[in-house]
Amino acid sequence: MIKEKMGLVEFMERFGTEESCREYMYQMKWPEGFVCPKCKEKDEPFNIKSHNRYQCRHCNHQTTVTAGTIMEKSRTPLTKWFLAMYLMGQDKRGCSALRLKSELGIAYDTAWTMSHKIRKAMGERNAMYLLSGTVDLDDGFFGGAHEGSKRGRGTDKTTVLVGVSFNDKNKCQYIKAKIVPNVKKETLKTFINENVLPDTELRSDAFRSYKGLKKEFPIEITAYDPNQNPEHLKWLHVIVSNVKRFILGTYHGLDDTHLQLYLDEFVFRFNRRYMQGCLFNRIINACVNSSVFTRYDLIG
Repeated sequence: MIKEKMGLVEFMERFGTEESCREYMYQMKWPEGFVCPKCKEKDEPFNIKSHNRYQCRHCNHQTTVTAGTIMEKSRTPLTKWFLAMYLMGQDKRGCSALRLKSELGIAYDTAWTMSHKIRKAMGERNAMYLLSGTVDLDDGFFGGAHEGSKRGRGTDKTTVLVGVSFNDKNKCQYIKAKIVPNVKKETLKTFINENVLPDTELRSDAFRSYKGLKKEFPIEITAYDPNQNPEHLKWLHVIVSNVKRFILGTYHGLDDTHLQLYLDEFVFRFNRRYMQGCLFNRIINACVNSSVFTRYDLIG
């Protein structure tokens, strides 16, 4: 598997054909040899090259490298899927659908759908890992404020809960970000249970909902005062600010319909910020091992 950083020329030489992309996906999907998705038997399949299918020798079930992934039944060539993943992994500012449309020579709707499917795969990968160490928790608010609306908690903007983990040297490690309907105690409990390892030390501000967690979680409550205690929740607020710049800079703002997908993209890239050389490999691995996600799932 690819672990070194590739330039665009090298990437095109390596993945410039459908066959090379398909072979690479085969290795990613079945690293220890073909396993039939139906009967679960492990054996070398019949390779039906005329239809790009693999047939199980035991039950005759046929499958493809894209079956069961975000690329299932896609008419877009694998070479363009690979290039989309490459481009989305190369720039920390992200890659808009408009740029994908231009670089891949495809319709805007196709580029938009592909980029959201890739983000969905990133989100599924993010969900596999939990925060540990020491975790800071707080909420942020995204979107444009309506005329007359108030600031902060209680605003009519979209509420996002953010968790940031630190190691024993208080160095920022990983993050989680999820849209929530409110910042009530039960909502916070659900976020913690789904995203943080049990018994992890938590830190937050003195908002009443966080205070209500003290009976069930090891949480340190400190009133937020940037003048008296500038380090308190500092990195969490920096990260929230960076997410907002990421969305405004590359995507020029958006409503909350697909905001979670953009949050998933930011989280995926941030948590692998020291793996830039193998980020393409991480993205394609997420896409190959993702669940099916259709355009209908996006637009309803």
